[in-house]
Amino acid sequence: MGSRQVSEELDWQGKRVTVAGLGVSGIPAARALAARGAVVTVVNDGDDERSRTQAAALEAEGITVRLGDGATLPAGTELVVTTPGWQPDKPLFTAAAEAGVEIWGDVELAWRLRGPDAAPWLAITGTNGKTTTTRMLASILEAAGLRTAAVGNIGVSLLDAVLGDEPYDVLAVELSSYQLHWAPSVRAHSAAVLNLAPDHLDWHGSMEAYAADKGRIYEGNQVACVYNVADPATEDLVREADVEEGCRAIGFTLGTPGPSQLGVVEGLLVDRAFVENRQKNAQELAEVADVQPPAPHNIANALAAAALARAFGVDAKAVRDGLRAFRPDPHRIELVEEVEGVTYVDDSKATNTHAAEASLAAYDPIVWIAGGLAKGATFDELVEKSAKRLRGAVLIGADRALIREALARHAPEVPVVDLDRTDTGAMSEAVREAARLARPGDTVLLAPACASMDMFTNYNKRGEAFADAVRALAATGDA
Repeated sequence: MGSRQVSEELDWQGKRVTVAGLGVSGIPAARALAARGAVVTVVNDGDDERSRTQAAALEAEGITVRLGDGATLPAGTELVVTTPGWQPDKPLFTAAAEAGVEIWGDVELAWRLRGPDAAPWLAITGTNGKTTTTRMLASILEAAGLRTAAVGNIGVSLLDAVLGDEPYDVLAVELSSYQLHWAPSVRAHSAAVLNLAPDHLDWHGSMEAYAADKGRIYEGNQVACVYNVADPATEDLVREADVEEGCRAIGFTLGTPGPSQLGVVEGLLVDRAFVENRQKNAQELAEVADVQPPAPHNIANALAAAALARAFGVDAKAVRDGLRAFRPDPHRIELVEEVEGVTYVDDSKATNTHAAEASLAAYDPIVWIAGGLAKGATFDELVEKSAKRLRGAVLIGADRALIREALARHAPEVPVVDLDRTDTGAMSEAVREAARLARPGDTVLLAPACASMDMFTNYNKRGEAFADAVRALAATGDA
């Protein structure tokens, strides 16, 4: 199906490497380097109990760990390997640049450590939908009988996948903009940018820099650069990429596809890219009903996954079977319950306005539960686009006033409940208020358009609180 790229052998013996950060990618990186004879020092800003436990385990393996000082470059460092969360303006990186020391991310390290028979990568990035699309792709590849895994920014360390004993035919790789920033050598078989919207601008410094880092995923692609027809910025990134001879631009669209595109025709997902005589022919891949849930943005995710699978040579039946077998992770437009004719949907993962807009576009009428930490976002465009769908809104969290003001400007007729509380019972009250506003046939939608950390540990906990409150409402008639 796909070709394989051979990685060069590197001599690590005695090489002095500094790993920036502990955690899910830093620890495997330190161990992998030490196992190859490198002299490894891990530096970490934090010095809490968890960090000390991790440090003790690494030090027992002969790895030096320096806690509470992630700013100073250890003497003699020849390479820095960083975890994704460390911002590019950290003093450690400035010192490395001044000393002429290369900086790699964990993804770059995984790419460089791949063996001679390494599995090709089908890579996915975008502001929203990365995890769902990556897991859809893995499901399709599995349906085709291929040995694969969903890896990268998805909870499974790429290093573990690349260096483990499991032989893979192909990897479905989710890559964040953070990871791509530090991955200059990665060359995917095929890759997709799902969408682009302002996010993580505090890390990247500007929208232009953020987009440029996303666009790195197309560099050196062999077979297909998959882009979103509805988001011209993704096609612009394809045009700017330096790809291998013969690599094609493949679009996906929720409309009727043109040649070299995948799209939707009369309730069917169809392929006009990987077929003979694509000017006239199309291949049916699946029904829209095979995608769960069949919300517009999730159908777009399915088309992107299908495009990458088709680029790898997967047949149409495996696309259909893989999509039918796939179920999204929790808190991604997840149906919780229907109570007295009202549907309750948990999309706590909609932590920015772009994701919330996609979620709101999937339902009508809606009682919207929103709010949290805005992360510098503005809400006028979101509210203006969604106003006609709103039955009401219940606002929670630290920056709810920003959403309330946008609603007053663009949807003054929509009733708004502003909850001035951040305790653990706030979500229960939000669900009660939403139930009061809703009518049979409505959807109560948790799509916060904000981060969760003002009230909850993470978006998972926020979604769980919503689901618990809905189930209490179903059981007793009162959340």
